[in-house]
Amino acid sequence: MVRRPLSTLLSSRPSLVRGRELVRSAADSVTDVLHPLFVILRGLRRQAVWAREWWGRTPKDRRGPALMATVGGGFLVLVLLPYGAYLMFAALMGCAGWMGRDRTPAPTGPSGAENDRLTALYEALVPYLSDPNDPSPIYAHDGSWENAFADHEFEDGRLARLNLKYPAYFTDGEAAARNRVEQVLHAKVGRGREYRFEWNEEENHLTLTALPPLPTGIAAQRFVTSPGETVLGFTDPGAVQRTVPVEDGEEVRDAPPVVWRTGPRSTEPHLLALGQPGTGTTTLLRSIALQALPEGDVLVVDGSGTGEYACLTGRPGVMAVESGLAGTLATLEWAAHETERRLIAVNRSRQSGRAAPEDVRRPLWILVDRPTVLSQLAHAENRPDPQELLDIPLRHGRAAGVTVAVADHLDGAEALSHVVIAHTRARVLLGAVTAEQTQAVLGAPQCSTSAAEVPPGRGYVRLGSAPVLRVQVPATPDPFDEDASDAHRRAVLALLPPADVTPAGEPRERETRTADAPGAIRVSEPSGAGRPAGDPALEH
Repeated sequence: MVRRPLSTLLSSRPSLVRGRELVRSAADSVTDVLHPLFVILRGLRRQAVWAREWWGRTPKDRRGPALMATVGGGFLVLVLLPYGAYLMFAALMGCAGWMGRDRTPAPTGPSGAENDRLTALYEALVPYLSDPNDPSPIYAHDGSWENAFADHEFEDGRLARLNLKYPAYFTDGEAAARNRVEQVLHAKVGRGREYRFEWNEEENHLTLTALPPLPTGIAAQRFVTSPGETVLGFTDPGAVQRTVPVEDGEEVRDAPPVVWRTGPRSTEPHLLALGQPGTGTTTLLRSIALQALPEGDVLVVDGSGTGEYACLTGRPGVMAVESGLAGTLATLEWAAHETERRLIAVNRSRQSGRAAPEDVRRPLWILVDRPTVLSQLAHAENRPDPQELLDIPLRHGRAAGVTVAVADHLDGAEALSHVVIAHTRARVLLGAVTAEQTQAVLGAPQCSTSAAEVPPGRGYVRLGSAPVLRVQVPATPDPFDEDASDAHRRAVLALLPPADVTPAGEPRERETRTADAPGAIRVSEPSGAGRPAGDPALEH
């Protein structure tokens, strides 16, 4: 026996593999082409089996007449009807095709792993939804989940939707009882997602829905809104009654926005945003400033002093960007007098039957970030609290066209003044928060469970007495932050108006007078401070 070299065996193995693949693909192709023929042959075989069984069940004394009747009927059809042979052949083939079809029943019901999940979930709910005195309990230790779960849906092996029934004696009107059931469902279904619980107290039904994550790729851009409308972020489809076209990467699609309406007819003219550090409260104020600049004037107070709003310095429409205590006090004092001046101008215009002046109709936005830090500095130096200077803009800002938006850290919310809390009825809460924190800030329970880890800008929003909604703030990073995405930085730079500089490159000073208000002051700030247009840092 001649032994082949090992190298020859190894070199011939790929050809064998390719040959098997060719044979397998050819067999699959032939099977697909000849599938109708196989179905008809299977049907003819089943017809033959049925005919043999029918012949065996027929008594011997009736076989002759039955055979003659069958043959005679076929002969009459063949001779008397036009195209009788073709009709008989078509009928035979059609019957064979119908009998030869694949009648394997489609699998119904949950798979083995899904059944185990539903069983474990049912057993976990038994201690909370059962009563030993119930003669026919829905939930029992020896019961079945099929009687309790009316509907369920799985996606990728995970429970995406569940509709369960609970007994009428369950205290679904008590928040504590609801929370216990929701915590059990949240733990058993999975903690890595956000879930919405809908209680139907009339029919004793609870629906659990796994919510998809909100998109985080929507950057700052010009949104299609009416005057006086500001997009705070985007929420779940169906939660609001409108959509706006947005650019998400390279595609344009419709997204449901959370629209905050300001102006004289607004019921919630001022905003308060709270969150832990890094959750996106500063990003929210920066997004509001970019949307307000085309139609209004913006005044920014940066209590943290980290330079997050340096990109706004010297831009047309930006009245000032203050971070020091002295500048903040002077700026907010001017804002209070400006609010009074606008009120006087509006009152005089109404009494004379004329329209309000143009400078009064132009909105003024006061954006205050971390006011509690400046309040602490003011108390240490025995100076007025900057938050108290917001009293007049907050109380009378709606009639004067002045809007105040305040952002601070959640752990410092206790240091916010009463006037700020009382007049900011539009609330935003960002970050991974508890149900108690949501209730305390928004005044209503959260609409879904909060995930352990959420991206920056994710949270909840409530405008006045409206329902609580999930929200994702548009990505609006500091364009000078090198750690941010280049695409998002370029989007912010595209929205910034060109820096206000003279032809010689020297910054101009803008003077704002409050001649009609008592105790008028003058505020002069360098409009071209900061980086001018064309700076290489802006083009980075």
